[in-house]
Amino acid sequence: MKFLLVISSIVVPLIMVLLRKKISKSAFIFNILAVIFVIIFGSIASTSIYQIIIDDAVFMTKIHGLFLNELFLISGAYIGVFTIYRLMILTLHEK
Repeated sequence: MKFLLVISSIVVPLIMVLLRKKISKSAFIFNILAVIFVIIFGSIASTSIYQIIIDDAVFMTKIHGLFLNELFLISGAYIGVFTIYRLMILTLHEK
C-alpha cells in the first residue's frame, strides 16, 4: 500500500501535466479544484482545532480524529498531488 501511495504521487501529477498539454481547459479545472479543496481542508482543520480549544481538551490526541474524516483526507491528497503538479509545470517552464 505504501508503494502504491508513493507511485501514485508521481504518476498522477505526470498525468495532470500531460492532460494540461492535451486539453487546455484542464489547467483551469485543476486550479479550481485546488481552490475548492484548500477551502475544504482549511475549514475542516480550523473547525476541528477550534472545537478542541472550546472543549478545553487537555490531551491533543482528540485532533487525530480529524484523520478519520474522508473529505479531509481526499482534499489533502489532492492538494499534495496538485502541489507536485505545479512544481513539475514550474520546472518545465524554467528549463
